[in-house]
Amino acid sequence: MGVRRRREPRPATAIGVAGSLVVGLLATQAGVGPAAAATDGPTLTVDVSAARHRISPDIYGMNGGDPALVAELGTPVARWGGNASSRYNFRNHTYNTGSDWYFENIVAGPDNTVEAFVRRNREHGTKQVVAVPLIGWVAKDSPSSHPFACGFPATRFPEQDSFDQWDPNCGNGRHADANLTGAVPTDTSVPAGPAFAGEMVSHLVNQFGPAARGGVSIYELDNEPVLWSSTHRDVHPEPVSYDELGGKGTATAAAIKAADPRAQVLGPSGWGYCEWVASGLDGCAPGADAAAHGGLNLSQWYLKNMKDFSDAHGGKRFLDYFDQHYYPQISGGRDPDSNALRLRSTRSLWDPTYVDESWIGPGGVNAPPLQFIRQMKAWVAQHYPGTKVAITEYNWGALDDINGALAQADVLGIFGREGLDLATIWGEPKPTDPGAYAFRMYRNYDGVGGRFGDVSVSAGSSDQGQLAVYAAQRSSDRALTVMVVNKTGQDLTSRTALAGFRGGDRVQRFSYGPADLTSIVRGEDLRVHRGGVSATYPANSVTLLVVPQRRH
Repeated sequence: MGVRRRREPRPATAIGVAGSLVVGLLATQAGVGPAAAATDGPTLTVDVSAARHRISPDIYGMNGGDPALVAELGTPVARWGGNASSRYNFRNHTYNTGSDWYFENIVAGPDNTVEAFVRRNREHGTKQVVAVPLIGWVAKDSPSSHPFACGFPATRFPEQDSFDQWDPNCGNGRHADANLTGAVPTDTSVPAGPAFAGEMVSHLVNQFGPAARGGVSIYELDNEPVLWSSTHRDVHPEPVSYDELGGKGTATAAAIKAADPRAQVLGPSGWGYCEWVASGLDGCAPGADAAAHGGLNLSQWYLKNMKDFSDAHGGKRFLDYFDQHYYPQISGGRDPDSNALRLRSTRSLWDPTYVDESWIGPGGVNAPPLQFIRQMKAWVAQHYPGTKVAITEYNWGALDDINGALAQADVLGIFGREGLDLATIWGEPKPTDPGAYAFRMYRNYDGVGGRFGDVSVSAGSSDQGQLAVYAAQRSSDRALTVMVVNKTGQDLTSRTALAGFRGGDRVQRFSYGPADLTSIVRGEDLRVHRGGVSATYPANSVTLLVVPQRRH
């Protein structure tokens, strides 16, 4: 099994006020300097009358992000989550870092409490996702400065592989490269069951009102529970079973709904492929635990268990979003092979012909094509119809490079086309990173709030690996928007056939690519000719075509 991307602890994410970062617009031809004649590219087609469905604005969410960038993009949803949220205690504003940093209790500063997170987001109209503890423990009262309470103190475990250089009593809970056992949960934590989650929700309702009147919209059932035996092994060393996850999930969801009936519940927020299909007891493939639960994998059974609980309570819904995290298991390198793999690996979200090229594929656990979003939606349709689908953590990496920006632009296009309901990137780009411009192409391509359409329509490419294409119509002005990602190292000229749309004869063009990594470039307008538009797409670039609706 491959090594999962590790993350720094972050108990809360901040959405603040900042001036808008204006995207530079140059009234020049969108090209990559003087270059040889472009190569003929794939055939592109758009049919505005086909495959129409709403694109949820919540797919453009973030877990945090630079306040100025968040304000500029009008980020629609933000998440309070991550490993540190598993033991966050709203009563004393204290959390435990778990294995991310020596299992230490940390008192959140005034800007990093859950109340501060909700307050900032409410001020900007940003929907909030707030994780509530499910693990059974939360951090106890602790000093606000060193020495901290910690899960593997040197006073109890004198021999460990590593100790915090700023707090030498706090160790990493490992000796001779093996996990230590025998930690005492009460060294850092106090018991907290479903009632605690209900009290947390009631506290936030008292502070900010219920979900129906601008309070917290969505509550998440903890974070990556199958990893608790690793990330929080000082209080939960046992592997998570189907029954533990299911029982705690339904009881906590019921407590949330009792405290705020209109709030929505999201879970189980697994870390990736293994937790997608298997419990902690089973490992990375369905085993004895699955066999004892009808042979269903963990995701299937989780949905069925929530549905059964709903049926037993008069049909009341207790799970609104089926959520999983997705990190492509690629190296994160910047060499040509890694860059090419990064761009190919986005296919794992949807493509029924793409076999994952990581440890998940034939060289590892030999999973079938993931089709991650499509498979999630299929399981929902079978086991708990009407549940929305979310990915509250993902990151394709290299956001400070044009290659990462291409992957991010492709991913956002896939999210919209595939009908994902909510997504929040973890490890957000800086405002000047190319990855930030991938978001701008969808949320602020012209520097004055211009956005990609909100109604997805049919778009196809004869070679999605060269030119990936996504299309949507804007409800506000009925304009057609077409996003084209050139994943190759050469300029490609292609014609896009436009069907089912009565547009004007002029097409606006906006491009982002290696020729200017600091601006989205406004190119010369193109002309619609015989029901289509021809354009040259610069190497390694993202281009947005905007076709206004014809005025009568």
